[in-house]
Amino acid sequence: MTVNAIPPPQGIYVPAVLFFDENEELDIPAIKAHVLRLAQGGVTGILVQGSNGEAQHLSHDERKQAISLTRKTLDENGFQNVLVIAGTGGQSTRETKKLCVDAKEAGASYALVLTPGVWPPQMNKANIIRFHQEVADASPIPTMIYNFPTVTAGLDLDSDTITTLAAHPNIVGTKLSCGNVGKLHRLTSTVSPSKFATFPGKSDVFLQGLIVGSAGVIGALPNVAPKAHVKLWNLYKEGKLDEAAKLQGLLGHADWQLGKMGSIAGIKAVVSREFGYGKAYVRGPLSSVQDLSGYEIGKLEELIALEKSL
Repeated sequence: MTVNAIPPPQGIYVPAVLFFDENEELDIPAIKAHVLRLAQGGVTGILVQGSNGEAQHLSHDERKQAISLTRKTLDENGFQNVLVIAGTGGQSTRETKKLCVDAKEAGASYALVLTPGVWPPQMNKANIIRFHQEVADASPIPTMIYNFPTVTAGLDLDSDTITTLAAHPNIVGTKLSCGNVGKLHRLTSTVSPSKFATFPGKSDVFLQGLIVGSAGVIGALPNVAPKAHVKLWNLYKEGKLDEAAKLQGLLGHADWQLGKMGSIAGIKAVVSREFGYGKAYVRGPLSSVQDLSGYEIGKLEELIALEKSL
């Protein structure tokens, strides 16, 4: 367990997609190009093996390789201050503990821990708390709670559960991909931000979260438009709420359109077309998106035009 663990700094974090080639092997040049563009776009940190990084489709060795490659790419290009958070969710406490150790060895500063969802009837509040506390006890880096009901068979941690977990000295934050701003506000108004960082996990509530005390955002859309998110962050910090709200509207529409494309494959397809690296290959059973013509992407294209102008 980490001594005197502190939460990650406020800012914009991106759960980076992981690019594959046509044989579903890691596309190293594309992964490096993506990490570099995100860092150049001003993100505070990169989440490796969030849900967008297809963590569940990777071997343990591949997971370590992806973390190490991200950290090395950042360091070699002068971005030593950009943090790496590693998704370390496994389907057992034992495996999750090992993944936290692997993440530390590969260069991650924090571990984002997903609640196991294979046996939802067994995952009552007491078991969820015990799981996260035991992982945090064993982890050599600070841990964060990842709440994403979509990928955990509907398990949705409430604010009482997360508040209980926030008292653990090695649990320092949460990513709320449930998008529940009420839950987020209950947490920010209960737990000190100096001890616990609360992030929405969706860009469509980025500004709303900031207004009620969030630490920023950890969202998929910065894979496409990191600079636009930095712009909103700066507008909010400068007190320009009308301008920030207008930009938030665009982010919300673009995030919705990206989600309807299948998110992971859609992100890869958009990045490949607009920024010139990587292909939209995903590992099965996910489906690739090779043609964007059948999707409504007007707001997404508007956001990309803004991104390229910044």
